[in-house]
Amino acid sequence: MATESPATRRVQVAEHPRLLKLKEMFNSKFGSIPKFYVRAPGRVNLIEQDLLIAVEPVETYTLQLANTNPLYPDFSTSATNIQIDKTKPLWHNYFLCGLKGIQEHFGLSNLTGMNCLVDGNIPPRSGLSSSSALVCCAGLVTLTVLGMNLTKVELAEICAKSERYIGTEGGGMDQSISFLAEEGTAKLIEFSPLRATNVNLPSGAVFVIANSCVEMNKAATSHFNIRVMECRLAAKLLAKYKSLQWDKVLQLEEVQAKLGISLEEMLLVTEDALHPEPYSPEEICRCLGITLEELRTQILSPNTHDVLIFKLYQRAKHVYSEAARVLQFKKICEEAPENTVQLLGELMNQSHMSCRDMYECSCPELDQLVNICRKFGAEGSRLTGAGWGGCTVSIVPADKLTSFLANVHKAYYQRSDGSLAPEKQSLFATKPGGGALVFLEA
Repeated sequence: MATESPATRRVQVAEHPRLLKLKEMFNSKFGSIPKFYVRAPGRVNLIEQDLLIAVEPVETYTLQLANTNPLYPDFSTSATNIQIDKTKPLWHNYFLCGLKGIQEHFGLSNLTGMNCLVDGNIPPRSGLSSSSALVCCAGLVTLTVLGMNLTKVELAEICAKSERYIGTEGGGMDQSISFLAEEGTAKLIEFSPLRATNVNLPSGAVFVIANSCVEMNKAATSHFNIRVMECRLAAKLLAKYKSLQWDKVLQLEEVQAKLGISLEEMLLVTEDALHPEPYSPEEICRCLGITLEELRTQILSPNTHDVLIFKLYQRAKHVYSEAARVLQFKKICEEAPENTVQLLGELMNQSHMSCRDMYECSCPELDQLVNICRKFGAEGSRLTGAGWGGCTVSIVPADKLTSFLANVHKAYYQRSDGSLAPEKQSLFATKPGGGALVFLEA
């Protein structure tokens, strides 16, 4: 497992067109040049798309944020009093999450000021975790400005927690891969403790990302946090059913770990303990032996207080079966049978069906795009990211890539009604990229 600090690399900025352009734009904006640059990639460890931030520490206690994309307005605030408005998931608030996470980790009351210019090529609200990449970038920026050290694992854990300042109850996958990714290999990410294992992908296939052009902001919708809460409630009911200390349990994986059984056995326990019909808050209270007031104040998050039904059986089945598919994916990659690509594709197809039917985090456009990708040569295709919009990831035999890209573009993006904005259209082959790092000018 990679436990070292994020890499620092010296580069000739003039030899890197994107860095050079960012340096020139920074100079135009702030009248000075950056002292360093920070990069953090998007999600899935199959994505080379990333965020870059040019940074200059300043003597004042003012934080000035700017973005190369004119859609994102400039922002300025005092670095000594960081306030994050959960009701407004504006772009700069994600930067503030990462900054505040590092500040609180070290118990600092004051932070030095800085000028920052952000440049990103991750499609926003596309399930590729542009927001998480910004949180990670900001965390690494703040750490570097302070001159302090943390391991990649520590940084990932801090950034995962700090995204909750904006109301996103994430599990930490996005932040973990953003820091722990390594070029040329996929990663199996596991938690409690956080660790990453290399997974060598088959050479005869490529992964293709396709943007559905449906945008979903995790912090601005209740869908994501409701699923988190349904999983938490399912974990508590399963723990109670197996006579575990349920009030301490927060995640489904904890129940499996405490019971010491396989994922397949956990699926059988789920069948026995939970019913497919939705649970009302009242029934959950009866199962746990608590009052509605205790449920609302001690278990539910503020934005799930008013939810009337919880699908606990479906969410638990999805989580445990998805975890089993991840391990099966790794096993197939290790054993490398002749039909590796086909077998991996089947797992991806099963995953999308489970996301669609059991976790209910797909949408009609994603389902349509998945079907189009399979029709034109993908062995498997599934949504990626939080869902309800965003992107699909498909595994495509290398010899079919050219025709696949052309046919998918024509079938999905070149609609007769012209309903998809050109700037949102995104279809590209990709490979595993490296994790977050700091660039210093040589």
